[in-house]
Amino acid sequence: MSDYPNTQLFIDNRWVDGIGEPITVSDPATGRVIGTVQHALESDLDLALDAASRGFAVWRSTSAFDRSRLLRAAAGLLRERAPRISELLTREQGKPLAQARDEVLGSAEILDWFAEEARRTYGRVIPERKPDVTQTVRKTPIGPVAAFTPWNFPVNQAAEKLGAALAAGCSVILKSPEETPAAPAALVQVLADSGLPAGVVNLVFGTPSRISEYLVPHPAIRKVSFTGSTAVGKQLAALAGAHMKPVTMELGGHAPVLVFDDADIDRAIAMTVESKHLNAGQVCVAPTRFLVQDRVADRFVEGYIAACARLKIGNGLEPFTDMGPLANARRVDAIEATIRDSVQAGARLAFGGERIGNAGHFFQPTVLTDVPVSARIMNEEPFGPVSIINRFATIEEAIEEANRLRYGLAAYSYTRSSRTARQLASRVEAGMLAINNVSISYPETPFGGIGDSGYGREGGIEAMDSYLETRFVTHAV
Repeated sequence: MSDYPNTQLFIDNRWVDGIGEPITVSDPATGRVIGTVQHALESDLDLALDAASRGFAVWRSTSAFDRSRLLRAAAGLLRERAPRISELLTREQGKPLAQARDEVLGSAEILDWFAEEARRTYGRVIPERKPDVTQTVRKTPIGPVAAFTPWNFPVNQAAEKLGAALAAGCSVILKSPEETPAAPAALVQVLADSGLPAGVVNLVFGTPSRISEYLVPHPAIRKVSFTGSTAVGKQLAALAGAHMKPVTMELGGHAPVLVFDDADIDRAIAMTVESKHLNAGQVCVAPTRFLVQDRVADRFVEGYIAACARLKIGNGLEPFTDMGPLANARRVDAIEATIRDSVQAGARLAFGGERIGNAGHFFQPTVLTDVPVSARIMNEEPFGPVSIINRFATIEEAIEEANRLRYGLAAYSYTRSSRTARQLASRVEAGMLAINNVSISYPETPFGGIGDSGYGREGGIEAMDSYLETRFVTHAV
């Protein structure tokens, strides 16, 4: 595909160049530059802020029925354009084409879901204490939103934030990643082509810290939504807090996987190997710390390594590729450093551990066993195709390790025991727990974490809450 586009900013329903020098975009499968993306500076952001303010005045007055109808139309158009957008996504991000297509089609489902929720932003009537007095609760859109999305799921995460904000009646300035600009730009074009009024959605790219430090405290912005690392999320949450602005933070994870000796081991291996290596392990909810009960640990390790060895690594545009490259050279260097540290700390490198070839950013699926708690990888999110497999003896030991870190995004477990499952559901400290499966992200289910993994939810009816203000009106007649 030689027609990869140069991506512009989208402000007030027009594609425009930014003031800053354009930023290059590379194909992670080859390392070659394939295009550019425009670079917004403060004057560009001022235009976006003004547009978002004017767009909000129009959109908040648009009926919930009409907002729903537009989102539904956008979902249909996104499905029509899915083949082209999927190719763009694979080209700039690296994930296999089948995974890119799933992301784009899943984003259409997200827009469909929020199209329905737009019509269900119900208030309520509270029984009065005095005659001739009515008491009502009303839900109103909070205002223009600054939304920051990551490079690992650039279409999905944009759809989550845009879907909820638009359904609620808010306008948005979307700051998408410079590494993967074309696919989210295509999503924004879908919304524009579906009839979205001018200024309701604006798209910018540029230096992340410079843009966030300008947008978050700006008086026109009323809410902040961020998906990314815990370190950056804490900085933005503090900045927003200084200006009394609500935030949704979907941050890093370090998901434990508790495999008990009564589990269906073959099923556990098949599911977790596929889930772990989705998007080359660059997923915040990826299974990472495998805790396997002693009696089945050797069997699990052997089967898990064999399944990893069968994965086909290659360019995401090639058929039958199971895992594409890492996003950039920095990720390769980071994974190599993490593995070296683990081995020096006493871990055993049981499989993989090396980059593949000299072109692109490919890395072997890697398995570390007997990893001490002191190793960096036991405490820092690896964000790559590295699996840690350690043993445990009792459920108490497993839960203690699962809860040891401040991360609390996702957790997984495999057991046939209803008693064990009930204990895990009440005691494992995670925003999402999957037992005997890995399915934790659907449009209708709440997605988010606790602790250092953030707060607020995307997806489900809970996603609408933070884009709405609750107002109480009492009326005496």
